[in-house]
Amino acid sequence: MAPSLTPAAPGRPPRWFPNNRRDGSRLLSSGLMVSGVGLVRIDHPVGQLLFLVAGLVSLFWWRQYRRLTV
Repeated sequence: MAPSLTPAAPGRPPRWFPNNRRDGSRLLSSGLMVSGVGLVRIDHPVGQLLFLVAGLVSLFWWRQYRRLTV
């Protein structure tokens, strides 16, 4: 299931991360799993690209996850 854009307040752009920790942790764990798949095939250019992109997305999602309150 693809993450949907969370509606924001009027006049603000949509959020690219959920407002709750449960969904945020699901996104983060999915990104880390995809990074792991790229790391398995780090010897291939596609594996390197996959690891780089998924790793950067995971870092972004980790930063967003840390900002969420309990």
